[in-house]
Amino acid sequence: MTNDTVQPGRLYGVGLGPGDPDLVTVKAARLIEGADVVAYHAARHGRSNARAIAAGYLREGQIEEPLIYPVTTETTDHPGGYQGAIDEFYAESAARLAAHLDAGRDVVVLAEGDPFFYGSYMHMHKRLADRYETTVVPGVTSVSAASAVLGRPLMERDEVLTVLPGTLAPDDLASRLADTDSAAVMKLGRTFEGVRDALDRAGRLDDAWYVERATTDRERSAPLRDVDPETVPYFSLALLPSPAATAFSGGTLPAQETQPDHSTEFVSTKRLAAMRSEAATDMISLEGANTAVLAADHPETGLGSVTVVGLGPGSRDWLTPEAQAALAAADDLIGYGPYVDRVPPNPRQRRHSSDNRVEAERAAFALDLAKRGRRVAVVSSGDPGVFAMAAAVLEVAEDTRWKDVPIRIVPGLTAAQAVASRAGAPLGHDFCILSLSDRLKPWSAIEARLEAAATADLVIAIYNPASKTRTEQLVRALELLRRHRAGRTPVVVGRDVGGPAESVRVTTLAALDPASIDMRCLLIIGSSQTRAVTRGDGTTAVYTPRHYPG
Repeated sequence: MTNDTVQPGRLYGVGLGPGDPDLVTVKAARLIEGADVVAYHAARHGRSNARAIAAGYLREGQIEEPLIYPVTTETTDHPGGYQGAIDEFYAESAARLAAHLDAGRDVVVLAEGDPFFYGSYMHMHKRLADRYETTVVPGVTSVSAASAVLGRPLMERDEVLTVLPGTLAPDDLASRLADTDSAAVMKLGRTFEGVRDALDRAGRLDDAWYVERATTDRERSAPLRDVDPETVPYFSLALLPSPAATAFSGGTLPAQETQPDHSTEFVSTKRLAAMRSEAATDMISLEGANTAVLAADHPETGLGSVTVVGLGPGSRDWLTPEAQAALAAADDLIGYGPYVDRVPPNPRQRRHSSDNRVEAERAAFALDLAKRGRRVAVVSSGDPGVFAMAAAVLEVAEDTRWKDVPIRIVPGLTAAQAVASRAGAPLGHDFCILSLSDRLKPWSAIEARLEAAATADLVIAIYNPASKTRTEQLVRALELLRRHRAGRTPVVVGRDVGGPAESVRVTTLAALDPASIDMRCLLIIGSSQTRAVTRGDGTTAVYTPRHYPG
């Protein structure tokens, strides 16, 4: 007698990577070409991203099994609801594959990315792996692809990477994002606005990047805060790269359009703690393996210098000749990415961009390079001595390691001066400058200073008036000022002055709407003597007379 028993086929879960067919592994390509049956998940329109990636590896005569989802949203008339419809679909799909396996056919299930990384294949695996011999072939994940597309490492040393689904509640997401170093948030699409809100509440929005369809011909990446929610597909993710690698990337980061809140840059956070250690400082000073030649760059002294340079508030026309000379003489440029980007590239120079929350580390890096013989220019927007890098450099330089490093401060046009010039001369008499950020000082101190300035009838220039996470401070400040100043008091609102989106408007203390103010604004609150006058051409000029009534 002959044995007619058929040997069951083998089930393969094959990862295809994030989208580029060239990122399919050699093993995956071999298995796809040799399979009797190739199965893949598809939406109701029948198109399958997985099949599109694998198309070049398919051969004539193979059986194709498209597993078409019955629903693509949580709306369905199935008696079990969305979950009931999906469970039934997975059961039916597994039964279809089992029929092939029982007939002795090997089945390859295509999976985008990695089969066990938020992949649909795992639902087949759970239903079939206990009955058939199974092999899972890993693939390049979308997280790895996004990191490569951005050119930003995911983590280094003992940093922690957290992978989260965007479907978590924003409160849960915010908590987890605040407690990790690096993160990837998957499954965006309709969850995007909740994810963006969670990043903002966690204080991580400025660090976050958006990547869509990484490695494909429809790839897109951008700072996450700039992305329109209406344009976000499901196949996208949010990425918080390695803080250490981002802070000292050694290359220029794409400029973000948001102006940083300088007062937040010394905030002590978990992701900066390790970088502030002596070991971390030693590491960043060796960036790019270039330090072997640093001491030889200036053999006459063996010691370089640090020059903290004010770039002015925006326009290159406002850069002083002294600042231009300091930038031209530098071997290294160090600063917040968008500010470094404002300096024209010089092939002779090395550029070191970092984010807007690492002022102390940036200063230490500059001082360490100078100690090794480099001429270093640390760049700041506006004037470096006004809520910017000059104080940071001098504070860090108190460390005995850098006591002999020469430090020079090159002033720049301040944002307050720039806004005042656009409006007229609101700073024509005594004035003061205050920051409303309470990240580094208590609100009680801000309130006391506002009270004193208001009582003294000083014109007040207000930096950092509001941000997405700081909205109540300006409301409270205006309530205080309105107790001391008339509602008709002129107020100048300058936004992005010197930049491409510059706007300046004149309003009054009574009419100023706090909701119209963001981080890129600077306010000038007039004194009792400040006047807003209409000129012959119809424009309004604001000025504070030089004489004060006796």
